[in-house]
Amino acid sequence: MSQQKIILRYLLKQLQSWSRELLSDEVKRDLLALVDIPLNKKLLICIAAEPPVARTVSEIRTIAMGFGLRSVKTSNISAILSRCKGLVVRSALGWELTSLGKQEVADLSVRALPSVTMLVISGLRNQLSVIKEAAARSFVDEAIKSLELQLYRSAIVLSWVGAIAVLYDAVVERHLEQFNEEALRRDAKWRAAKSADDLCRMKEYDFLQVLAAKSIIGKNVKDELEVCLKLRNGCGHPNSLVVGEHKASAHVETLLQNIFSKF
Repeated sequence: MSQQKIILRYLLKQLQSWSRELLSDEVKRDLLALVDIPLNKKLLICIAAEPPVARTVSEIRTIAMGFGLRSVKTSNISAILSRCKGLVVRSALGWELTSLGKQEVADLSVRALPSVTMLVISGLRNQLSVIKEAAARSFVDEAIKSLELQLYRSAIVLSWVGAIAVLYDAVVERHLEQFNEEALRRDAKWRAAKSADDLCRMKEYDFLQVLAAKSIIGKNVKDELEVCLKLRNGCGHPNSLVVGEHKASAHVETLLQNIFSKF
């Protein structure tokens, strides 16, 4: 899954929660702690509280200080908010966010979201406990550590090895007869596999073709895994290929969604 899709999915969940609360207390606290958000924008965040009503200067000051923004204790809040042209209005009841102001707060809230890599790491950790085979679990654990240490090529290779190990175990446990049947149809010299070690005799690309032919994985899944395999091969050999956080995260996310969470 692409970085944009991961972020959009996370944001959708956050936005759905705003029907009850515009911003969670945790998100407000994190945003107000960021030094590069100007004070007038931080005050907009303070206004964005439940219920969505106009707020007096006294209420805004109390909310801000409650979240640790001590600098507003002696600030002229009205003068500061007046610089937020089009984002806030002062009615007879107090200061209110405009539609543009609400959008501004939503845009600012992205700053408090966890990184894409942290979302992927969290998903992988959740899957560790359900991976039965110790060897596969070990590869996934090392892939997590590699992501945390920003060793992206290592994370790509190790997560792929872990995913293939999971697929090997699934074939041995549930699909061995039909797998051997298809493998023999494709290669008359194929010796029937009896264990995961036997499956290692087949090239990984061919292994994916057999899985798709017997509907153990779908065609679209196979196509995505071929992309992962190509990237893994590029990262597993000495060359000039450079990969970054987003590339590694997308690779691991694909394996997480299509293998670790399904087999």
